[in-house]
Formats: sequence, structure tokens, C-alpha cells
Amino acid sequence: MHIHEAILAGSREGVLVLAGGWGAAAAGTALGLWRMDYERVPRVAMLSAAFFVVSVVQVPLGPTSVHLVLNGLIGLILGWAAFPALLIALALQAVFFNEGGLGALGINTLTMAFPGVVCHYLFRRAMFWRSDGLAFSAGLGAGAMGVLLASLLTALALFAAGEEFGLFAGFVMAFHLPLAAVEALVTGSVVVLLRKVRPELLEAPLLVPGQ
Repeated sequence: MHIHEAILAGSREGVLVLAGGWGAAAAGTALGLWRMDYERVPRVAMLSAAFFVVSVVQVPLGPTSVHLVLNGLIGLILGWAAFPALLIALALQAVFFNEGGLGALGINTLTMAFPGVVCHYLFRRAMFWRSDGLAFSAGLGAGAMGVLLASLLTALALFAAGEEFGLFAGFVMAFHLPLAAVEALVTGSVVVLLRKVRPELLEAPLLVPGQ
């Protein structure tokens, strides 16, 4: 779901999208760092590494490729700290695998991290209920919405760069619809598992079997 800098750098509109992405990503990262205390640093590092690893495994689909992103899960746990976590992971991808390129790091961070923040505010409260079903539903919603919002923002960024990218923007949305379902199931399962074995990672109460 990365936008490569070469796609946007060829037009004035694309350059404006790149600049706007950097501005928004810088603001989100600054807010995330401001809200991130020392005790959360290992958690941020762990989730940043998880994002980096799962995004390496890509499934090619036509002119694009899809992979798990876990931005809903990351946002659910970290809130605004999702911005620095994903910025670091995306920077490493750009350096080692030329995914997106450093020029597009801002817009790619925005499209990945902002949906995670939205998921945090929409679904985090449900994780604190002592119910497997509600915990799973919170992860289900966060996983699906994280991918859908990220693909929507990516498509909007492409469309804003020029109408010639409109068809590709539509492909991005369509190809990530089935991924949203997979991501929802994965995120929901991870939330329930962590609530049972490592609830401190979610800062949520322990789920007791049978509740």
C-alpha cells in the first residue's frame, strides 16, 4: 500500500501531496512522541518491528501487491504513538527495500498511522470489557477499518496527484477489500490472545476463560 515517490514527483500536484504528507506526518509524530512515556518505548519498538516484518511478505495482485499491515492493531494499542512507530518501520523499508522511497515517507506514514489513531478512539474502549466477544469485536473493527481507511487515503492521495492516477487509485481500493477481512480476523484473534496471556501490552484487564 506504499506510494512510490517517483509516481508523485512528476507533477506539481504530486509534489504538493508529498509536501502535505510530510507536514501531517511531522505533526502526528511530534504529538505521538509528546504522548509517549518512557515505559511505552519497548512496546512501540516491538510493534514497529512487527509492522516491518509482516509487510515484507507481499502477495502480488495485478499492478499492485497486498500484505498485512497491522496498523489497526498498532493504533489500538499505541494511539498517537503509532506515528513514530510506523515512521521508523517505513523508513527502514525505504532504505533497505526501496519501498516508497524516502521522499514519500511522509505521505506513507500518514496513510498508515492516521487510520490507526482513528481505530484507537473508536474501538479501544471495547477492549476493557470482560468479554471475549467484545474484545474480539474491537480487534475485528480495528483491523478492517485500519486497512480500509489506509487504502482510501492512499487512493485519495493518488487521485489528488492527477486524474491519470484515478484508475490505479480504484485498483488500490478494490484489491484491499479482501485484505480487510483477513486483517480483521488476525487483529481480533491477536487482541483476544493478548488479553488472555499478556494484557499489560494492551493495558487492559485479564480475560478469564469462560467470561
